[in-house]
Amino acid sequence: MDKTQWNERIKLIEAALLKELGAETALVPRLAESMEYSLMAGGKRLRPILVMAAADAVGARGTDFVQAACGIEMIHTYSLIHDDLPAMDNDDYRRGKLTNHKVFGEALAILAGDALLTQAFEVILRQQGVPAQVLLEVLREMSIAAGPNGMVGGQVIDMLSEGKRISMEELRKMHMGKTGALFRAAIRSGAILGGASEAQLAALTTYADCFGLAFQITDDILDVVGDEAVIGKPVGSDERNEKSTYVTLTSLDEAKKLAADTVQQALEALEIFGDEAKFLRDLVKMLLERNK
Repeated sequence: MDKTQWNERIKLIEAALLKELGAETALVPRLAESMEYSLMAGGKRLRPILVMAAADAVGARGTDFVQAACGIEMIHTYSLIHDDLPAMDNDDYRRGKLTNHKVFGEALAILAGDALLTQAFEVILRQQGVPAQVLLEVLREMSIAAGPNGMVGGQVIDMLSEGKRISMEELRKMHMGKTGALFRAAIRSGAILGGASEAQLAALTTYADCFGLAFQITDDILDVVGDEAVIGKPVGSDERNEKSTYVTLTSLDEAKKLAADTVQQALEALEIFGDEAKFLRDLVKMLLERNK
């Protein structure tokens, strides 16, 4: 993994996110403060980085699309604020800090999430140097990923499954929505912005699905063996909430093997690309070494 490139892109994304928030000119400063609290709380910025990396893979310059990449990070942050609420996962900490509702109250946390989701689409539409039709395709990708057939639908399955032992098929369906859909949208959007061919887009879609699955499996593993100080949130929450995971439905060793096999499938999907997809290869291999 090229850590220099990773860090440079994080800096680029974070500078752009602050600019988009425009807190100093906000209509309601307290709302802007709540939005900024969660949006700028750190994190790997994995989804916007995937947008750029997918564009690189098809021969474009990924950093040209930081505007659209910021939009998907805003959608992701909204989902985290809402996931942490008492009516959902009821978490007190996120990335080592108190969750939004613990600082700003539940009502403002809900509205901050709503505001980030809504603003995200306006941010994406201001992406320069991209034909309007292409931006509409990207918006469609993001809307599907964030909606009832994507992230929200997956979250509902998750809620309805608490205290139940669900099948592996249902678990995959849940995480394809809750976690995988936004990864898929990030990678496909980056490819579309970069002018991908049909073959390139198909290969990157397969990669995206494998990436999302491997990410979720390793997330489930970390909930069992992770270090709370590193992860930034309590470990063992899945067990406490009686949730089915890849670990509980198989075993820790089997989950690790499934993660490794899925990463290999992702790498095979990139075989049609050359060195321009090196960053994507490094990103998916990194999942097997995650500690947060």
